[in-house]
Amino acid sequence: MAVTRFAPSPNGPLHLGHAYSAIIAHDLAKERGGKFLLRIEDIDGTRSRPELGDEFRRDLEWLGLEWDEVPAQSTRLETYDKAARELLEAGLLYPCTCTRAEIEALKPRLGPEGLVYPGTCKGRLLDPVKPAALRLDVDCAMARAGDLDWEDELAGRTTADPREAGDVVIVRKDAPASYHLAATLDDAADGVTLVTRGQDLFPATHIHRLLQALLGLPVPSWHHHGLLMDQSGKKLAKRRGSPSLADRRTGGEDGLLLAEQLRLHRFPAGISLAST
Repeated sequence: MAVTRFAPSPNGPLHLGHAYSAIIAHDLAKERGGKFLLRIEDIDGTRSRPELGDEFRRDLEWLGLEWDEVPAQSTRLETYDKAARELLEAGLLYPCTCTRAEIEALKPRLGPEGLVYPGTCKGRLLDPVKPAALRLDVDCAMARAGDLDWEDELAGRTTADPREAGDVVIVRKDAPASYHLAATLDDAADGVTLVTRGQDLFPATHIHRLLQALLGLPVPSWHHHGLLMDQSGKKLAKRRGSPSLADRRTGGEDGLLLAEQLRLHRFPAGISLAST
């Protein structure tokens, strides 16, 4: 039985890109007699707005989707802390006090997720008084885990290459866990067997596969779908003010019709809004 999930963060309203991703996850689960889960990823500090959770549910209902809801991330903090401590005690994490400006000043190389941290703080010990992020020592972690791979339904069998992203943050200074740690632990806890998300998160899967090996977690399959693009060729994003589903819904647009239009473009590498 396939178990998929849609896991939005309540730091802004949903837009068409979210609808597209939710529909794909929903339909893949239903086609296989499985379950489609909703999980609210609400640990982004003051940016998280609890009231948006109800908006998200109304948006999904408007699109004609059915789901089972699992506990939000804010209820799982002990799980994140336990996993981080396990990695820290194994010598796989190190504290980093560098700011983004300091990292940029070092002119590090660019990786698939942006600037690749050059390891300035590697080898430092944790100071309980001084705030610090915790980074994964990828070389050490790969030596522990060995060769890894993972299966994507569209891209096929892929060799895990976490080194390309460098020593990523596992515990943020301003949050109890990074996306990498929280999403990996949550998917395991929720019994997700097919992780559906956009192609822009394909590079993150290399890190998630490594974390699964280090923490002894089950390994799902992945389905990295194409992205909805705006007319300028950029993916839709909250920070660029992409039109919200809530505005479309309250404006009288037919959500079921919109969902069917999006379903017509389920498998392409990416589409423009001009075609919807």
